[in-house]
Amino acid sequence: MIEPSPSVVSTRGARIPLIGPLLRGVLDWFRDVPIADPVDRRNAPMIQVISLLLAALPPLAWIYRATVDIPWRPGEIASMVFSLAVSAAAGASFWLIRRGRFGAASYLLLAVFAVTVVPSYLSTGFDAQVYEQPILVIWMAIAGLVVGRRALWVMFACIAVAFCGGMWLEIARDGEVYNRLVDLAARFAMFLMIAVVLDRSSVALRESLREANQRGNALAESNRLLEQEARERERAQEQLIHAQKVEAVGRLASGVAHDFGNLLSLILGYAGRGKRQDDPAALKEALAGVESAARRATLVTHKLLAFARQDETELQTFDAAESLRELRPMLRQLFAPSVDVRLETAEGLPPIRFDRTQFELMVLNIAANANHAMPGGGVFEVTAGTGASGVAIGFRDTGTGMTPEVQARAFDPFFTTKPAGEGTGLGLSVARDLIQRAGGRIGVDSAVGAGTVIRIELPAAG
Repeated sequence: MIEPSPSVVSTRGARIPLIGPLLRGVLDWFRDVPIADPVDRRNAPMIQVISLLLAALPPLAWIYRATVDIPWRPGEIASMVFSLAVSAAAGASFWLIRRGRFGAASYLLLAVFAVTVVPSYLSTGFDAQVYEQPILVIWMAIAGLVVGRRALWVMFACIAVAFCGGMWLEIARDGEVYNRLVDLAARFAMFLMIAVVLDRSSVALRESLREANQRGNALAESNRLLEQEARERERAQEQLIHAQKVEAVGRLASGVAHDFGNLLSLILGYAGRGKRQDDPAALKEALAGVESAARRATLVTHKLLAFARQDETELQTFDAAESLRELRPMLRQLFAPSVDVRLETAEGLPPIRFDRTQFELMVLNIAANANHAMPGGGVFEVTAGTGASGVAIGFRDTGTGMTPEVQARAFDPFFTTKPAGEGTGLGLSVARDLIQRAGGRIGVDSAVGAGTVIRIELPAAG
């Protein structure tokens, strides 16, 4: 067995793939017509192919007929004229489609066919056209599926008249009436059934297309409404966020102004008292008040910086119980005289790793909230002991307590139960963020009239 050489194989392999791109290029060229209607644009390639075939094949056939040495039959010249007229109309139809005038091209083809089919049968008779009758179905299909029902039945009427005229000519020639009429009735019934089928198919297709267009329009309208609703929601959301930002900034500014105003008044009061004192002990007490107020002012500043993430954290390893004991004088100074401040710390607690300044400010902030909850006095108790993974610190007050709604929002930024313009609503929110960043946990238990307990757990260092 002789194997083909590699060059032959490669040559065949190089030729075959050219067919696909060539056909795609031809189809794309037929589809590239300036027609707006999507149905007409889909039918345009088929009508163009039919127009080209009708414009080219009949002239070639008649050229061949003219070169054959056969005498011309009676009526054949008239058939040639009619055929060439159809070819000319087909060429014009192709030109119109390429210019985007699909409707005019279709009507021109059908009009030329309707005008020529009857004279053709009257001149040549029924028998001479019997082999061309299947082509008539193409014209009916073009009329029904491309143009419409009315054009379909006009084509059928033209074909029926042509059949009757051609059969009348045959009866006049041979005198056979019965067989000719039976043949005519059979052909008429066959084309009538074809017309009915094409009519029903055309109606079904057009109704389906109309329903599809209606559904498409409904979907497009729904999509437009959804897009409009989405835009409105986005606009409303942006307005809401902007309003919330404005509200938060306003609340924050008024709270900070109120807190600093109170602290400045307190500092000025302690400073004035110190000026009037000659006793060193009384002067020392006034200076301690000034220091306490300054610490509280620092607390407000650090809360703002911590919330904005602009402060620098300096982690230290220290004893939480010792830090709480050092804060006891500050806590006593922070509360009113009617509040009993208690501190209980266990011995031998593991050290924690935390920013010590932030730890002290966090304790003072929780204490300030407890003081606000006990306007008539009460007990504020701080406990420190061993927790599950480190140190557990508890803060308990006997104040007014929280409702479930307030407790659920206790750690939300800017949320405060203080009157408008008092407090920033950042204390517990900042404390939670600091504790979580250190790997700890914070929780709150409260009930109206039963006070509040805040529990903190911080992991041991290392």
